[in-house]
Amino acid sequence: MSVYTPLRSVLYMPSSNQRALEKAKSIACDGLILDLEDAVAPNAKESAREAACAAAASGEYGRRTVTIRVNGIGTQWHDADIAAASAAGPAAIVVPKVDSADQVHQLVAAMEAAGAPEHTKLWAMIETPIAILDALSIARASQRLTCLVIGTNDLVKELYAEHVSGRAPILPSLHTALLAARAAGIAIIDGVYNDVKDAEGFLAECDQGRQMGFDGKTLIHPGQVEGANAAFAPSDQAVEDARGILEAWGNRTTGVVTYNGRMVENLHVESAQRTLSIHEAITALQG
Repeated sequence: MSVYTPLRSVLYMPSSNQRALEKAKSIACDGLILDLEDAVAPNAKESAREAACAAAASGEYGRRTVTIRVNGIGTQWHDADIAAASAAGPAAIVVPKVDSADQVHQLVAAMEAAGAPEHTKLWAMIETPIAILDALSIARASQRLTCLVIGTNDLVKELYAEHVSGRAPILPSLHTALLAARAAGIAIIDGVYNDVKDAEGFLAECDQGRQMGFDGKTLIHPGQVEGANAAFAPSDQAVEDARGILEAWGNRTTGVVTYNGRMVENLHVESAQRTLSIHEAITALQG
């Protein structure tokens, strides 16, 4: 059984900004995406690549899951990005606009050819209509692929949809990607919230993402970290209930078990065990 890795808050950081890379060492996020793509101007791509790889290889980010987002397949920087990131050995290489299982195979082959260590996984960004429709084949394509990252901004654009409170226009797409990730047994991280000044809207979207089943949320500002960490962590009541359910189950003397007047079955026990695993992993991260 694999060890649960908290990914409640995964913060994009521009790798062209050395100050930002340094600041990231003290931000209480679970994960970092050192970005070589959208946040980096074309004339800064090579220096950003060097900075991101040096940061990922430094070991100076503590327990944070440090990843590198490369430029997409077909861009002039992609091959060099994959080679350099693989050599640096981050926790994962994040690739934008992954649209098929064949592309996953191509990416894994390139990583292995570049000497990526076993611990360096592949995270695929799901942000186009074809990726949503083929999400299950993408999610199952390789054991090296351990996480789907939703790119909501590109998805909204590609669908000709609108950004609205509650995200009704893209809920079917989000659910489809969630189904694929859970069927494949991998993690899935929700997309970003664009208005960094709208704390209420951000927290509402975090709650929605948790209720839907996402493992966490990608973030664009350090000020969003605390809210995401709280939203995607089990509440004190949830932890207490999980312990109570497991205790009741462990002490059962008949086939029927109740906790606080509610029937307890195997599925509740599995959910309680997952809740405690998440709680314990978060506690260890904070320690």
